[in-house]
Amino acid sequence: MQKGNIRVQTENIFPIIKKFLYSEHDIFVRELVSNAVDATQKLKTLSSLGEAKGELGELGIEIKIDKEKKTLTISDKGIGMSEEEVDKYLNQVAFSGAEEFLDKYKGQNENNIIGHFGLGFYSSFMVSEKVEVITKSYRDDAKGVRWECDGSPEFLLEDTDKAERGTDIVLYLNEESQEFLEPERIKTILDKFCRFLPVPILFEGKQINNTEPAWTKKPADLTNEDYQNFYKELYPFNEAPLFWIHLNVDYPFNLTGILYFPKIRQSYEIQKDKIQLYSNQVFVTDEVKDIVPEFLMMLQGVLDSPDIPLNVSRSYLQGDPNVRKINSHITKKVADKLEEIFKNDRTAFEEKWESLGLFVKYGMMTDDKFLEKANKFLILQDTTGKFHTIEEYRLGTEVLQKNKDGKQVILYTTDPVQQDAFIQQAIAKSYLVLKMETIIDNGFVNQMEMKWENVQFVRVDSDIVDNLIDKQEVGESVLSKDEEATLKELFGMKVPELNITVDVKGLSAEAPPVVATRPEFMRRMKDMASMQGGMGAFYANMPDEVTLTVNGNHRVYKNILAEPAKEKQEKIVHNLADLALLSQGLLKGNTLTNFINRSVELMG
Repeated sequence: MQKGNIRVQTENIFPIIKKFLYSEHDIFVRELVSNAVDATQKLKTLSSLGEAKGELGELGIEIKIDKEKKTLTISDKGIGMSEEEVDKYLNQVAFSGAEEFLDKYKGQNENNIIGHFGLGFYSSFMVSEKVEVITKSYRDDAKGVRWECDGSPEFLLEDTDKAERGTDIVLYLNEESQEFLEPERIKTILDKFCRFLPVPILFEGKQINNTEPAWTKKPADLTNEDYQNFYKELYPFNEAPLFWIHLNVDYPFNLTGILYFPKIRQSYEIQKDKIQLYSNQVFVTDEVKDIVPEFLMMLQGVLDSPDIPLNVSRSYLQGDPNVRKINSHITKKVADKLEEIFKNDRTAFEEKWESLGLFVKYGMMTDDKFLEKANKFLILQDTTGKFHTIEEYRLGTEVLQKNKDGKQVILYTTDPVQQDAFIQQAIAKSYLVLKMETIIDNGFVNQMEMKWENVQFVRVDSDIVDNLIDKQEVGESVLSKDEEATLKELFGMKVPELNITVDVKGLSAEAPPVVATRPEFMRRMKDMASMQGGMGAFYANMPDEVTLTVNGNHRVYKNILAEPAKEKQEKIVHNLADLALLSQGLLKGNTLTNFINRSVELMG
């Protein structure tokens, strides 16, 4: 029997391990089970090289709870350790890593640091008042060894009887950690961290993990059904995915995984943090920012890479060259897959566009390399339901929708139902109107005006139809100057939160009697401001700028101007103005109530 002090200069290493290294104490299960997996995998390697003799037997890791003794035991049948190895790895190597940690990271608040410094085993002291290690090496004539430590630098090391090769780690849980004696608590942790480990994990007599998940196999060995079944394993309550990308790279970095494109029926369904990150099949996190391009954070699935520095700070992660390469590789693979589907089956691509469009547009806004590729497969749907690439749209409207500056004017609607009157007027002039209805389209329009050459987006209700492509001199109205002045005065009513400008023009007799429009720039600013704080509040709180274009050629005005009752004349004009404002969604609250009451009164 040997007693001694762990060779470490810092006396307070254990309190730091217990309170500082991990913010979530359940991580100790991941660390200890991962160590057990490593021990098992090393034995398999030695056996394949002929260095481990005899039958390996059934290899696995077992977790047991003993509520009476208040212990949690993690057992493996791996390579085990001799007395010299226990002394070396538990008393020397790990604690030299501990001192390195203290020198480098003390005073910071970094998570998941233990594994980086070889301290995984010592995470057990976060939850234990005493830890016991009973181990036996795979070597011939090895003896059993028992190591014990109560969380102080003192340890006990002695021979013991142990029949089988491998290691048992027995945690005598402290009072604050009795939750880990509950089977459901342990099962939840195992499901989170260990569900895809490559060695069978047994708990309460059942294997809880899939040792050969789909991403560890070759794509050629998997069927569509295999991919679908693995998706169900990851997300049992989700609809089937649109399609998937299997990543399998071994140079210049190691990366495997499967990324799924989920169905997104509404833009508000978008949720991030659905991609799970693994390192050699050990779950690490579902926060994959920096590793995955931001626009692909809406994807689902698994990434597994031993080359990602998992135990260092976020700032280091952002600068790591492997992380940058992986990020670029994922972007390229996604773009190539989308282009392949578009070229091979455009109909299927169009059917999936409701979900795909969000990924593609967001990617084009945030990643110039993706933008370059996506220009080929971006499709935009017009108000008749037909899809166009940007090139097809340009060719189809080249003459018709170019303004005097040579810019291609892309007409769009954000609400085909509410803006139907404006759309119909544009269609009557043979213009093509695209639907831009999603949560990101306002930002997309702004970005593409800057990224695409000679393109101008114009919302279909931002001006009278004659001015949508180019400002034009419209015809003279049939009204006299005095009649026009009278109408301007009648329409000059005050509406709360609106700055109204009135203009009388000679539109066609078939055009509406009055058209309400909102200038493109200010409307865009207010739309964007409604989705962001800070400086956006400046625009959000500004009154809406509205132009009422009175059609002097509409027959209704001859009757209005001839109306002898001034009050009735004002009410009719007010109603016409309110109808125009209603088409822009600007009639609300008390002004809407007044419009309804006034309409009923005029009908009477």
